Amino acid sequence: MQNFLDTEIKFLKGVGEARAKLLASELEVATFRDLLYYFPFRHIDRSRFYRIEELAGNDMPAIQIKGHFLSFRMEGEGARKRLVGVFSDGRRMMETVWFSKVKQFSEMFKPGIEYVIFGKPSFFNNAWSIAHPEVEVFDAEKPPTGFRGVYSLTETMRKRGFGMRVLQTIIGNLFGNRLFSTIRETLPREIVERYGLMPLQEALRQMHFPDDVRSLQRATERMKFEELFYVEAHILRYSMERGSKLPGYLFPKIGEKFNGFYFNVLPFQLTGAQKRVLKEIRADMKTGRQMNRLLQGDVGSGKTMVAFMSMLMAVDNGFQAALMAPTEILATQHYASLSEWAAPIGVKVALLTGSTRTRERREIHEGLLSGDIHIIVGTHALIEDTVKFRSLGLAVIDEQHRFGVAQRARMWSKNSVVPHVLVMTATPIPRTLAMTVYGDLEVSVIDELPPGRKPVTTLLRFDSNRMEVDRLIVSQLREGRQVYIVYPLISENEKLDLKSLEEGYKRTCETFPSFRVCFVHGRMKPEEKDYQMDLFVRGEARIMVATTVIEVGVNVPNASVMVIENAERFGLSQLHQLRGRVGRGADQSYCILMGKVKSGADTKKRLSIMTETTDGFLISEADMKIRGPGDMEGTQQSGLAFNLRVADLARDGQILTRAREAALAVLRGNVSLLAPGCTPTAPRQGDLPPIALHAEEVAVMAGELSRRFAKTIDWSQIS
Repeated sequence: MQNFLDTEIKFLKGVGEARAKLLASELEVATFRDLLYYFPFRHIDRSRFYRIEELAGNDMPAIQIKGHFLSFRMEGEGARKRLVGVFSDGRRMMETVWFSKVKQFSEMFKPGIEYVIFGKPSFFNNAWSIAHPEVEVFDAEKPPTGFRGVYSLTETMRKRGFGMRVLQTIIGNLFGNRLFSTIRETLPREIVERYGLMPLQEALRQMHFPDDVRSLQRATERMKFEELFYVEAHILRYSMERGSKLPGYLFPKIGEKFNGFYFNVLPFQLTGAQKRVLKEIRADMKTGRQMNRLLQGDVGSGKTMVAFMSMLMAVDNGFQAALMAPTEILATQHYASLSEWAAPIGVKVALLTGSTRTRERREIHEGLLSGDIHIIVGTHALIEDTVKFRSLGLAVIDEQHRFGVAQRARMWSKNSVVPHVLVMTATPIPRTLAMTVYGDLEVSVIDELPPGRKPVTTLLRFDSNRMEVDRLIVSQLREGRQVYIVYPLISENEKLDLKSLEEGYKRTCETFPSFRVCFVHGRMKPEEKDYQMDLFVRGEARIMVATTVIEVGVNVPNASVMVIENAERFGLSQLHQLRGRVGRGADQSYCILMGKVKSGADTKKRLSIMTETTDGFLISEADMKIRGPGDMEGTQQSGLAFNLRVADLARDGQILTRAREAALAVLRGNVSLLAPGCTPTAPRQGDLPPIALHAEEVAVMAGELSRRFAKTIDWSQIS
C-alpha cells in the first residue's frame, strides 16, 4: 500500500510530534519511506565478544567486551572533569572514559553487575581505553547478536537525547508494523528473477538489520540496482522522447566545400578514428532528427579537425555553424586554425569575443544575419541576445563542462528548430559517468593519435632531484624548445606548505638567466594575460611560469617540457590535461611531476599511475575511483540532477551496465511509459529483447519515475 510508505513519521511508535520535527529538520526524514531509505553508513558485528588481550593496533573497529566495572574515579576539575572506569573481562583490565554527564554515569553503573560495553578502543599511555562506550546490562537470555547499523546523526540530535539506540529502536518498530508486509515490489518481477535480485521487503530489512555479511551484500546490490535502474530509465526515456519529437535540419549532401577541403586542402591524412566519427556525424545529420553527440578525444587527437569538417557539412547544405569555447585564448586559437583551413575554399570565418570592438561586432552581427559569415567562433559572447543567425544549423561546444546548462540553452533558442549539437571534451569521461551524466547523448570517441606523435615521457621526481630536473630543462632549451612550469598557488600562503608562482617565477629567472621567462595566472587582466601568452606562443619567451589557467587551450607545438610543482595537489585528470600541453609536436616531450618526499604511499601510488600510462580513459577511471564522481566534468552543472543514496558511479560500473540494459528493455516493451507519440529505439545486436510488463507493474514503475524525478529539470535537449 502506497499510503503506508507516505505515512507521516510522527505516527510511528516511539516517535511523536517532537521527535518527528527533529527527524525532519536534522535528517530530512518526514515519512515512513524516508526512514526506510535512511540507510546505515556502516554496520557493526554484535555477534562476537572480544577479549581485552586480543586488542592490537589503533585501527581496531568498534568492538564489544563482556565483564564488570571494578571501580570509578573522578579526574580533573571544572570543564576538564572526567569519569574513568576500570573494566575487567575476568583476565585483563582496561579503562572507560566519559567527558560529559559524568555525575549521571557515575551513578548509573554499579560494580559487580555484568555489563557489555561497546565502542572503538584506543591505545594510550600503555593502556587500552574506550571513550563514551555504549553500556548495557548483559542478559544471558537475550545476548547482543547480529549486525547493527551505524547511522549518521547530528550533534543537535545527540544533545536532545536522540542517539543511535533510539534511531535503531524506531526503525525496528517500523519493520514490526503489521502493514510493512503491504509494501509493493518496485522492480518488475522478470527483472528481479533475471538478475537474481533480493526482493524489496527483504532487502530493506537486511540493509538495516542484516543476518550476516552475505545477506548485507545481496541487499546492497539490490538497492544499488534499483537506484540505477530508475536513473537510467529516466535518462533513456527523455532521450527517446527527444529523438522522436525533436526535429532537426536535414543535411542530405556532401558538397563542394567539404570535398574541396578534403581533396585539396587537408594538411594531413585523417586517422581511422577521425574517419569513423565523421561517418557517425554524417549519419546523424541525414535522419531529419536533431543530432546530440558527445565527442571524446584525448589531447591532440584531432577533434578540432572533425568539428571543422562537420561544419562544412552544414555550410554545404546552406546553413551556418558556430563554435563556442570557454576562453578567449582557446577561441582565438580555434579561429586561427579554422580561418587557415577555410580560406582556400571560400568559407568565411569570424571571431566574436568580449574583446571584439564595437564596429567589428556590428559588422559580425550583420554578416550572421545576412548569411555572409558561414562559421562563427566565439566565447560566451555568442549567447548574447543581440547575436542572431540567418540559419544556424550546427553548434559545436568545446570543453562543454565549463559552460552552465542554462548558458548553453540560450544558444539553442536562437533558432525555431534546434540546431545539431556536437559537444567536445578533451577530458576523457569514465564510461559509468558518461552513461549517467551524458546518457541522452550519442557518444563518439577518437581513440587514435595522428601518426608521428611520440608519447610524452612522464617522470615522478622530488626536491632532492631538483638539479637533475634543471639539467633536463637546460638541455631542452638549448635545443630550441620551450618549457612550462605550473604552480598550485599564485602567492605564498602561510597555512599551506605549497610552492607559489611568485616565488617560482623569481627562482626560474635566477636559475635560467639566459632565457626570457613569462608568467600567467587567473588574477591578471585579460589584456595582460594575452600579452604574456603571446610572448610564449611567438617564442620570444622560452619559459612560461603559470597556474592551471593553461590547462585548456594553449597550443605551442615547440613546448617539450611540463614541470608540475606540488603534483600531489592535483587530480589525475587535471594532471593529464596539463600534460597535454606538451607532446604536440614531433619532438620527444617530458612531463615532470614534482612531489613531496614525505608524501604518503597512497599519494605516490596515485602519481605513479601518470608515469605508467598516457591513456586518458584509464586515468579518468582511476581518478574517479579515488576522488568520486561528484565534481568530475563539472557534473553539478551538466546534468547530474539526482542524488545517489547507495550506488557509487566510481565503483558500481557493472551494476550500472546491467541496470541500463534492463531499463532499456523495459522501456522498449512498454510504450505507455513514454510520452504520447514517442517511438522507442530499436534493439541492437546483443541487447536484451523488449520486456512487456503487467498493467500493475507499469503503474508502479510510472509512479516511481514520477516520484523520484518530479523535481528535476529536463536538460536533455541541450546536452
